[in-house]
Amino acid sequence: MADETTEEEQGKESESPGLKRAPLRGEVSRRGVLSTLALGWAAFAAASAGILGAFGRFMFPNVLFEPPQEFKAGFPQTYAVGEVDERFKAAYGCWLVREPKGFYCLSTICTHLGCTPNWLAADEKFKCPCHGSGYTKQGINIEGPAPRPLERYKITLAEDGQLLIDKNTKFQQEKGQWSLDGAYLDYV
Repeated sequence: MADETTEEEQGKESESPGLKRAPLRGEVSRRGVLSTLALGWAAFAAASAGILGAFGRFMFPNVLFEPPQEFKAGFPQTYAVGEVDERFKAAYGCWLVREPKGFYCLSTICTHLGCTPNWLAADEKFKCPCHGSGYTKQGINIEGPAPRPLERYKITLAEDGQLLIDKNTKFQQEKGQWSLDGAYLDYV
């Protein structure tokens, strides 16, 4: 019976300094607890850094650089009577039209879905390539799905005698604004 040992003695033998006991099933070691805690703190730190980064991004919004909304378009004598001038189409989004009695400035934004129409000199009209809207030289819609005429921008003479376009002020024909001051510049 010397070979028979009790459970107490077996437990003492396994706790002896030279021997390591294998963890039982379902038992958690100290190393496992510490690594789980470290992983949890790392996840918390990453989430906090993400939230802090999003808050910092919110504090510094995007900056949108746009061309100036008011600009000088040159002297009236440089424009041909009866012509649509397209030199400001790309840079400022407008056409200048000179008639025998004066000037007006049309927006290059189609009133249907915001595309940019093209000036067709041979047909004497603006034609939108997106959905086929057509406008007369005065900006009045004559074909296609465009619901209303093109808008006009304010046009005046600057102190130095140049044409001054102000895109902050728009005039809509359907509201009767084309007859207001600034929608048309009398110049003979």
